[in-house]
Amino acid sequence: MSATVNTNHIRIRDLLLFTVGTAIYGWSLININIPNALAEGGVSGITLIIRALTGFNPAYATLLINIPLLVFGYRQLGRKALIYTIFGTGALSFWLWFWQLFPSHFNLHHDIFISALLAGLFAGFGSGIIYRAGGTTGGTDVLARIFEKNFSIPMGRSLFALDIVVLLASLVYIDINHMIYTLIASFVFAQIVNFTQEGAYPAKAFMIFTSQPEEMSHAIMDSLGRGTSLLTAEGGYTHNQQKVVYAVVDSSEMATVRQIIAEVDERAFVTIINVQETLGEGFTFSRPKRKFLHLS
Repeated sequence: MSATVNTNHIRIRDLLLFTVGTAIYGWSLININIPNALAEGGVSGITLIIRALTGFNPAYATLLINIPLLVFGYRQLGRKALIYTIFGTGALSFWLWFWQLFPSHFNLHHDIFISALLAGLFAGFGSGIIYRAGGTTGGTDVLARIFEKNFSIPMGRSLFALDIVVLLASLVYIDINHMIYTLIASFVFAQIVNFTQEGAYPAKAFMIFTSQPEEMSHAIMDSLGRGTSLLTAEGGYTHNQQKVVYAVVDSSEMATVRQIIAEVDERAFVTIINVQETLGEGFTFSRPKRKFLHLS
C-alpha cells in the first residue's frame, strides 16, 4: 500500500514560524534600517522610498502594494502558497505597525558599518525562518513567480533584477555612501538566509572507489558509527563491475575518514561532496553511542 502525502495541508507550526520570522524582519527594518538611512530591496524597499518622500507609514504601504500583486498573481500561487503569502504579508504589516508603537532604543553610536552588518543579520535570519517554513511576505516573490510561469525567467534572476531596480530608485533619498553600506547589508542578508535555509546539520559525502569496499565500509562504521552504502558502478572504459562506498559524515569527521581511507587502501579514488542539509539518524536524530573501551 502506498502512502499519500498531503502537501497542501496548512500547518500551525508554519504559521508560528512566519510570525516569528516577520517579527524579526520587521524589527530590523524599523529599528536599524530606518534610523540609519539604509535602503532595502523588494516591496520593503519601495515602502521605505514612499516613507522618505511622503511620510506614509510602511505598515500600511506594505498592505496597499501587496493587495493588487496578490489579486494579479493568485492563479500562479495555488491555495496553500496563497494562504501562506497572505498570512506572511499581514504578519509583516502588523509587526511594522507594532514596532513603531514600541520602538527599541538600539544605540549603535552612529556606526553605519555595524548597522549594515546587523541589518543584514537580523533581516536575513527572519527571512530565512520564513523561507525555510515555505512562506513568503508577498511582494516581488509574487512577481517573480509570474515571470517564471509565463516567461520562463528563473525566480532568482527576476528577484535580483527587481531588487537592483528598487535599490537604484532608493538613491532619491539616500546618498552613495549609504547605498554602499546597504549593499553590504544585502550581502550579509543573502549569506544568513542561505545558512538558515540550509539547516544546522551540514555534512560531507564521500564516494570511495576502492578494491577493498567491504573493509573500507566496516572501518568507517566501526570507527565513526556512521552508516555506509555499497553502490554498484561500472567502469566506463573497462566495463568492469565494482562496489563504491558511499558515506555521509559530519565536517569534523573528515580527517578521520581520510585516515581510514589511507590505512585501508591508499590507492583508492575519492570524491568529497558538500552536502547542504542532512536528515536522518546521526544528524537530526540521536546517534548510536559507541564504546571507547571494548572490554572482552
